[in-house]
Amino acid sequence: MNKKWKAIVAICAISIGFLAFKATPVGDRTFEIVKNLDIFATLFKEVNAYYVDDIHPDQLMRTGITAMLASLDPYTNYIPEDDIEDYRTITTGEYGGIGAIVDKKGGVSTVVMPYEGYPAHKAGLKAGDQILKINGIVLEGKSSDAISKLLKGQSNSDIVLTVKRFGQEKLFDVTLARERITISNVPYFGMVAEGIGYVKLTDFTTEAGAEVRNAVNELKADGAKKIILDLRGNPGGLLEEAVNVSNVFVGKGREVVTTRGKLKNWTKTYNTLNDPADTQIPLAVLISNGSASASEIVAGVMQDYDRGVLVGQRSYGKGLVQQTRPLAYNSQLKVTTGKYYIPSGRCIQAIDYSHRNPDGSIGKIPDSLKSEFKTQSGRSVFDGGGVNPDIEVEPFEYAPIAYSLMSNDLVFDYATRYYYAHPEIKPAKDFTLTDAEYDEFKNWLKDKELNYTTQVEQNIEKLIASAKQEKYYQDIEQQIMDLKRETLHNKDQDLITFKPEIKKLLEQEIAGRYYFQSGMIESTFDQDREVMEAIKVLNDSERYQSILKGK
Repeated sequence: MNKKWKAIVAICAISIGFLAFKATPVGDRTFEIVKNLDIFATLFKEVNAYYVDDIHPDQLMRTGITAMLASLDPYTNYIPEDDIEDYRTITTGEYGGIGAIVDKKGGVSTVVMPYEGYPAHKAGLKAGDQILKINGIVLEGKSSDAISKLLKGQSNSDIVLTVKRFGQEKLFDVTLARERITISNVPYFGMVAEGIGYVKLTDFTTEAGAEVRNAVNELKADGAKKIILDLRGNPGGLLEEAVNVSNVFVGKGREVVTTRGKLKNWTKTYNTLNDPADTQIPLAVLISNGSASASEIVAGVMQDYDRGVLVGQRSYGKGLVQQTRPLAYNSQLKVTTGKYYIPSGRCIQAIDYSHRNPDGSIGKIPDSLKSEFKTQSGRSVFDGGGVNPDIEVEPFEYAPIAYSLMSNDLVFDYATRYYYAHPEIKPAKDFTLTDAEYDEFKNWLKDKELNYTTQVEQNIEKLIASAKQEKYYQDIEQQIMDLKRETLHNKDQDLITFKPEIKKLLEQEIAGRYYFQSGMIESTFDQDREVMEAIKVLNDSERYQSILKGK
């Protein structure tokens, strides 16, 4: 081993060994750490020297680190210096940019949604605009990450976009100054029914609690006597903001969550610090399989204190706490340091977080593996994986043709056409496509490629494979072919059969062109199963109270 590599190994061994001595008793564990660091360093040296092709040290090391951490849990991650800015965006909701969602559509970088009041919106960029160049750099062939880095930058720095717009042959340049963009945790709040206010909370970055508090206060000023808090699909975020959001509905000094880990000084109980906005207003909290972490803390706290009724599906089941630790060369480690426990004493962490259903939800957990806990009024609640709703609502499943229309951007593209053909539409809550307009959409689709298979067709293919494997196929071939003909999907017929849900997707996308994020949210209310169930229970005081009392 040359002097350079000996020095590297020695430094690593001394550094890690010192940390190990601080955290654990002297003995075999320390020797194992030093030994394996030595093996790792010498292995890396040999691969670099003798592997048949040139290797990229950063990439190889990152792959090794990622695989090592993945063996622990899904949430312990290495954050290299290049990704620190993206991590800050996730935790703070802030970044320097143009203020628009930009994604690839048909392989072309396209504005999906400009944020109201930010540079892209003020400069007149619209959903459907294709960005072909940034500061003269051609974007064709560039990855989404590379394009994102070109769009982002220091506040007040100029950026020139070369844009192609629907219906215009000539390209044009748009010059705008980047700003510090703050992504709102509450993209929408408003009245969803007579006397019922609705708050959509999508993240738990800085100020989430303040945003929810302001929304509730404004809704009450507008006449709201009941509140729906929508946490569906919210992946969580800052633990402190889970406390602040809970504090909107529960009193000062109440326990929200306790974190417990290996190190005693990291065991901490978080209590509410402020006066609440309202501890009495009837509350329905919407949750789904995608509600995780901080979302589950808030939902669980509302359930444990019998403060509100939970509506939807069982939540994700992430009860692990992460902290960031600084590493060399401005990189960081996001490491799981403990589990969190909500007021009833239960931990929401899934028993087995490595095996999930295709939609990310937790499979059925045997009763023998679950422990029972009690809410403030004595209702039984259980640990083992997520928070169970008080009112379970079957999630809506779109038909395969609807998924295909969305994934192939056909709904998006048609909304662009519709927008430029119609100068204005009714308010988002009232907007509907006429039957004639839906027929126009069907005609527009005639020459568009639309490939999809139904679940029945997939099951028949599995049956054929199984029959061939077990050598029964020849005996039942004719019956299978007859079944296949009977169930073969027909695009034209599916567009009629599944018209209501396809029409709703079109209306939502079109409403977003005129009324942005708020329009997309408002356009779904009349067919949103969870929202309608929440309205129903809030308007039935006897049922609402009986749920909270466990009757």
